[in-house]
Amino acid sequence: MNKTESKYFSTAARMDEAFLALLEKKDLPYITVKEICQQAGVNRSTFYLHYETIGDLLAESVQYMTERFLDHMRQRTEPFAASDTPLSAGRAYFITPEYLEPYLSYIAQNKRLFRTAMEQSAVLRLDRVYQRMFRHVFSPILQQFQVPEENRMYLMAFYIHGLMAIVDQWLQNDCADSIQKISAIMQQCVARPGQKGEPL
Repeated sequence: MNKTESKYFSTAARMDEAFLALLEKKDLPYITVKEICQQAGVNRSTFYLHYETIGDLLAESVQYMTERFLDHMRQRTEPFAASDTPLSAGRAYFITPEYLEPYLSYIAQNKRLFRTAMEQSAVLRLDRVYQRMFRHVFSPILQQFQVPEENRMYLMAFYIHGLMAIVDQWLQNDCADSIQKISAIMQQCVARPGQKGEPL
């Protein structure tokens, strides 16, 4: 990366940080380009050199958050994926506090961004995020648990969309309920009826 490219990305990072700082204080419709530029210490022409709209900046910020989450989850799933010993499909249960609570905490800390992302899910193409999450995070685990390949997309559609619906409702409630409570509800949702706490 040459000096010019480095300066370009450094300026973009400053605008990302400024946008996220403003999003912590107010909702997206009330944030202006002028405020972002003032917070980042750049002029309007610099903003428009990087983005056409605030929506483009939002998309970039969501992408940044997604990459951080995927890195976090990859570290947690590597022991499963790297194991040489196939595991029983009946044990394919990874909706646990160890997985959920750090993620829910991350959402709570960035709730305005996540709430805005959920509201703009069609524009931001969050379905692509789910596909990447499946491909890079969950699919290796399901392979290790010997879940047939033709069944994996259905299983993960249930996990991802069902659990994200709970997250969406939690965000709409301004994350008022505790992380532990939301984690317990998620675990309850993936347990067999009548067998509290047991995996599907």
